Amino acid sequence: MPDKYINKGSLSVSTDLEAFLKSEVLPGLDLSEDHFWASLENIIHEFSPRNKELLDIRESIQDQIDAWHLANPGGEKNLDVYKDFLKDIGYLLPEGEDFKITTENVDPEISSIAGPQLVVPVMNARFALNAANARWGSLYDALYGTDMISEDDGASKAGAYNPIRGDKVIAFSKNFLDEHFALNNASYSDVSSFCVKEGHLEVGLNNGASVSLKNSDQFQGYQGSADQPSGVLLKNNNLHAEIQIDPSHSVGATDPAGIKDVLLESAITTIQDCEDSVAAVDGEDKVTVYRNWLGLMKGDLKETFIKGDSEMTRSLNPDRSYIAPDGSNFQLSGRSLMLVRNVGHLMTNPAILDKDGNEVPEGILDAMFTICIAMHDLNGDSGIKNSQAGSIYIVKPKMHGPDEVQFTCDLFSAVEKSLNLNPLTAKVGIMDEERRTTVNLKECIRVARERVIFINTGFLDRTGDEIHTSMEAGPMIPKAEMKQQPWISAYEDWNVDCGLETGFKGNAQIGKGMWPMPDEMLNMYKTKTMHPESGANCAWVPSPTGATLHAMHYHQILVSDRQAALLERAKASLDDILTIPVIDDIKSLSPDIIQMELDNNAQGILGYVVRWVDQGVGCSKVPDINNVGLMEDRATCRISSQHIANWLHHSICSEEQVIDTMKRMAAVVDQQNSGDPSYLPMGPSYDGIAFKAACNLAIQGRVQPSGYTEPILHEMRLNFKSS
Repeated sequence: MPDKYINKGSLSVSTDLEAFLKSEVLPGLDLSEDHFWASLENIIHEFSPRNKELLDIRESIQDQIDAWHLANPGGEKNLDVYKDFLKDIGYLLPEGEDFKITTENVDPEISSIAGPQLVVPVMNARFALNAANARWGSLYDALYGTDMISEDDGASKAGAYNPIRGDKVIAFSKNFLDEHFALNNASYSDVSSFCVKEGHLEVGLNNGASVSLKNSDQFQGYQGSADQPSGVLLKNNNLHAEIQIDPSHSVGATDPAGIKDVLLESAITTIQDCEDSVAAVDGEDKVTVYRNWLGLMKGDLKETFIKGDSEMTRSLNPDRSYIAPDGSNFQLSGRSLMLVRNVGHLMTNPAILDKDGNEVPEGILDAMFTICIAMHDLNGDSGIKNSQAGSIYIVKPKMHGPDEVQFTCDLFSAVEKSLNLNPLTAKVGIMDEERRTTVNLKECIRVARERVIFINTGFLDRTGDEIHTSMEAGPMIPKAEMKQQPWISAYEDWNVDCGLETGFKGNAQIGKGMWPMPDEMLNMYKTKTMHPESGANCAWVPSPTGATLHAMHYHQILVSDRQAALLERAKASLDDILTIPVIDDIKSLSPDIIQMELDNNAQGILGYVVRWVDQGVGCSKVPDINNVGLMEDRATCRISSQHIANWLHHSICSEEQVIDTMKRMAAVVDQQNSGDPSYLPMGPSYDGIAFKAACNLAIQGRVQPSGYTEPILHEMRLNFKSS
């Protein structure tokens, strides 16, 4: 149903949003309803024109780039000429003098603890809670339930507990302890008991001897009694692990030391996402998003659901209590430190209409509402606190260059002032996922140097922008070849180099992108060491289980040492970043290769879009053409749609071929979803809203602003909701 409105000053506000603010957000805050709406009205009227101007600049620059490529075929190969052109149009800006960021009041989870980072759709309360609670994860469960442990030799994970598999899990876990919390001349497989004597951990062995940790400083505390602890807390590379002891437990009863599990500090931070992983298109949807964020900030979010035959209720975990070696009591956070990702600059939302009846830029709404809601955490009313440093952490995506970063900083300042918050309370994470931000990253950081807490490489959106920006340069290489291109490795290194150059070490996060295959944890474990090795102190994982497994990499690699070493290397090449991945020889594309590429792209688009439009699901594990489950969100959809659009534009394929491919792949997607009772098949008529949306994303992809998928997806979802 379309939004219904109530007048607040010159604004028309969705009745859902107005009621939510009045009855749920403002109680407990020293803010009146009139003050909130009057402040937002002023901010909207000040910043909406600036927002539009920045979007117009994007389009103007893109038009100039398109015209240049058409006038200079192959001209980008002369990098000096190409760079001069980019400078002339204000795309490539001069780099200023060196500086260091000065952000204050930053929690250690961001400044000094390296570890996994979850990204989760805040629109789904259960997922949001699971992610927030993923600060601690069971290593035993993560190993047992995934392909990390082979099912060979009778170690199947199906059915009831399999002791053969359990033994493999225990052996892996004790080997992990041996590697990172070594005992003097002994292995954890030889341990029969733990006790604490005079502030030291004493470890009894099966042969009656006692040993200690090689590094006694790793012992941080315990739970239970000193002579028979129920938990032993250890620390390595600034990360905790807890050996849990319970001889009465079914697993602990089989262990000589009574060890039932090893808990790892896992998801150090979590981004609660209002953007690419959600489908929020109107006031009703925005209330769902904001209500869950409110529950997280007040500490009272709960979700009840049926699992098996039982009703379960999930809520935020309390802090964990320990006894220090000196006998004092202390606590560690039981939850991931939460950041919130606002939407970017592009989209408007009918949740609020301005004085002229225009939809308001959604990023302005997000800034006002997410910051206002986070004031509940700053007040600390619940006892379940997020930021101990008194900061609000906002990740801002899809900014193009320093002027857009400046806009965001100015917007946050205006919101802080209107809500009577201290200046610079709201911190900003800069997602480096647009080409114009990449090439000007140092200047983007300079603009935000007083509030920046995060940069990362979002290679999925970045690839989509790479294709769209250089659409007229020629046909792009197949998608699978992209990761081997000079621009992408230089981009990944450049991001780290810029962060270290501007003082991120020990002060802020440098992040890396998502592992997209949630069922392939062994492959992740074998390859994702590259992220801490690259100097990144956080990297995205698709699940709490993935966070626990990825956490082991940060025990293997001390990121601060890697960053110190990387400070000595030469900065990545801007020339490499500006190398455009066009096909050198179109003749290398056989009809079979072309069709295979179209099949792959179309199937990914359809599998994602059909759930987005019909069910309002913004992030899905979508089986690919080979039935491998891939985490899909708008970023992956952007790549696939832009790639088809590029090949269409350069006559590598025809519109008829694309439509035919879409129909064939829709049949595949329908079959893959046949077990979902809420799924609406696209075939055999292929005339539904979701199928039309998928086709439009490809066929109209070239003319979409910056190649984004949101305009089409929002329009089609609104059509579906009103149908």
